[in-house]
Amino acid sequence: MRVLVTGGAGFIGSHIVIALTKAGHEPVVLDALLPSAHRVPPRTPAAEFLHADVRDPLAVQAALRGVDAVCHQAAMVGLGKDFADAPAYVGCNDLGTAVLLAAMAAAGVRRLVLAGSMVVYGEGRYDCPAHGAVRPGARLPRDLAAGRFEPRCPDCGAELAPGLVAEDAPVDPRNVYATTKLAQEHLSAAWARAVGGTAVSLRYHNVYGPGMPRDTPYAGVASLFRSALARGEAPRVFEDGGQRRDFVHVRDVAAANLTALEACDALAAGALRTYNAGSGEPHTVGDMARALAEACGGPSPVVTGEYRLGDVRHVTADSSMLRGELGWRPLVGFAEGMAEFARAEQRASAALA
Repeated sequence: MRVLVTGGAGFIGSHIVIALTKAGHEPVVLDALLPSAHRVPPRTPAAEFLHADVRDPLAVQAALRGVDAVCHQAAMVGLGKDFADAPAYVGCNDLGTAVLLAAMAAAGVRRLVLAGSMVVYGEGRYDCPAHGAVRPGARLPRDLAAGRFEPRCPDCGAELAPGLVAEDAPVDPRNVYATTKLAQEHLSAAWARAVGGTAVSLRYHNVYGPGMPRDTPYAGVASLFRSALARGEAPRVFEDGGQRRDFVHVRDVAAANLTALEACDALAAGALRTYNAGSGEPHTVGDMARALAEACGGPSPVVTGEYRLGDVRHVTADSSMLRGELGWRPLVGFAEGMAEFARAEQRASAALA
C-alpha cells in the first residue's frame, strides 16, 4: 500500500514512516518542516519526501498521485503560549485538513487515518458518590490560584473519583488546540459521508518517546521534563503533580496507525470511526517526572503549584475498543518506556535557534 504521511518528518510521523516501511508498505512523506518542530532538517528514513505545506493545494495534489491511503499527522500541537496562537492553530490544523480532504476527494483516495487527540474530551470521566457519573465544568481561576485543583461535583460539591473516558463521552474542548482537533474530526466525517470514504481518528493520549522536540512551549510535558533534566535542572511540576494522564509510547502509537490503515477496508465507509489510543495505565504527572529524574540520575522534581488556564485535571483513556475491534495492543510499559526516553535523543527545536 502506498501511504501519504503528512507531517511524516515529525515526532510521531517519523515513527509511523518506520512502521510502514517495516511492514512492507510504501510511505510518501509531505512535511512543511515548520520551525516550531524542526530547527534543522530532520534525519528521515528512506522514503519519498516532498517539502511542502499541507495547505498548498498543488503540492498536496502532487503528493497524492498513486496513493492508496493517507495518514494525516501534520498539525500544530500543544497548548501553545497564549491566545495569540489561535490563527496559526486554525490555519495549520483545520485549513490544512480541509485542503487535504478536498484533494483526496478529487484524487479518489478513500482511506484516511487522522491523528486525533484526547484533548477533545476536556476533563475525563468522574464519579460522584451521590450522583454517579458527572461532568464538572471548567476549573475557576480563583480555585486554581488557591491550590484547589480537583474538580468538584457540579450538583453537590463532593469530591469526585476520576475514571477512564470512553469514545462515547461527550466532547468538551477547552482550549484552541483542542477545538481545532475536534474540527479536524468533523471535517473528516463530512468528507467520509460525501465520498463514501473510510475515516479513522485515533485519539492519542500523552505520546512520548525518542525524537520528541525539546525546549519549546509546543512540546508535551514529558519533553519539557526531559529537556530540563538534560540541562541538569529539576523538572518543574505544575499544580500538585497529581494530574492523571495516560502516557503512551510513540512506537505503540505508530503501530496503532498501521493497524488502522490495514483495517480500513473492513470498516464501514461513509462515517468517521474514533478510537482512543492509550496505554491503559494511568499515571500522574508527578509519577512521570520522578521516573524520568530517577532514570536520568538528575535532580528530583520540584512541585511548583503553578497552573495554566485551559489545562484539565484528569483525563485517561479506555482503549478497549481499539484493542477489541482492531486487535491493537500497546507493548511498551511505563517503566520501560520512561527509562528508554530518559536516555533517548531529542530533536532540536526553534527555541534553540
